[in-house]
Amino acid sequence: MWYSNNCLTRFFMNSAVVSVCFLLIALSGHVSRAEIVKYARFQIGDTVAYGIVEGDQIRQLDGDLFGEWEKTSKRYALQDVRLLVPSTPQHVFAMAGNYKSHLGKGGTTTTITTKTKVVFDPETKQAKTSTSTTEDTRVPGVVPKKMQIPQPFFKSTSSLTAHETNIMIPKNSRGIVHFEAEMVIVIGRLAHNVSRDTALDYVLGVTCGNDVSEREWQKGDVQWWRAKGSDTFGPCGPYIVSGVDYDNLQMTLRLNGKVMQDESTSHLIHDVASCVSHISHHTTLSPGDLIFTGTPGSTSVIKPGDEVEIELEYVGTLRNRVVAEPH
Repeated sequence: MWYSNNCLTRFFMNSAVVSVCFLLIALSGHVSRAEIVKYARFQIGDTVAYGIVEGDQIRQLDGDLFGEWEKTSKRYALQDVRLLVPSTPQHVFAMAGNYKSHLGKGGTTTTITTKTKVVFDPETKQAKTSTSTTEDTRVPGVVPKKMQIPQPFFKSTSSLTAHETNIMIPKNSRGIVHFEAEMVIVIGRLAHNVSRDTALDYVLGVTCGNDVSEREWQKGDVQWWRAKGSDTFGPCGPYIVSGVDYDNLQMTLRLNGKVMQDESTSHLIHDVASCVSHISHHTTLSPGDLIFTGTPGSTSVIKPGDEVEIELEYVGTLRNRVVAEPH
């Protein structure tokens, strides 16, 4: 086919413009889609390492997942390795009241608190009383004022336990221990005073979590240190997944095979970027730190012999059995 010089000139000029346009669009993130990668921390023999999951195998990485690393030629069948808690964090946070469905419980809830003050007069030997009453009403779809900003709390690092390990009910528990399915943010690099607009740059990925809670301790103690931080009260794993829309993942909890929670992370009150940014303005987040993002809907009691499964879209299923602490 024959082209004139003018035709060829216009053709190459147009091609160059189109190429530049596509390059600029790709760099802005509107065309290119991040690659979905699934990482795992695992043990085989005496070796503890990070790897990339490739089908039913895991390829070992050399180096630091949160720094410089490269793929190796070492591959193992997933069934031959023991999956560990996905990171070794310095801090573990969890978000309180971060789904409307958890706050509202499906109906209007009014909590009435009555306080009575008694003053005894030793001269008249009479007591005088005064009473005050306050009401806190929660309406479905309405976020209470104090929950309109992110409300994180600490979980202990010793609460973390891996996929296919046991949740242990403490022997001095009153027996009202609940499951809480949660998506967990894994911090990828040091985050201090980061903006919401840049917060996702500091996220390596997400994983599954269970914010196990002893309700009597949670209600009665001044702090939630044992209610949510007791050993094994933070199951986490099995994988870290990056390159997905963290704020639009379906999460399902099954108790002994029965679906008990099923909701999308698109219903988070405070999304992933907001949680990371808010916490980073008060506590510097380190690579590997974890943020449990809150639980949806209603929760209920787990007891020895139960099996809890939490499935998060793209991530997989975190599975743990419930046992009683030996006496």
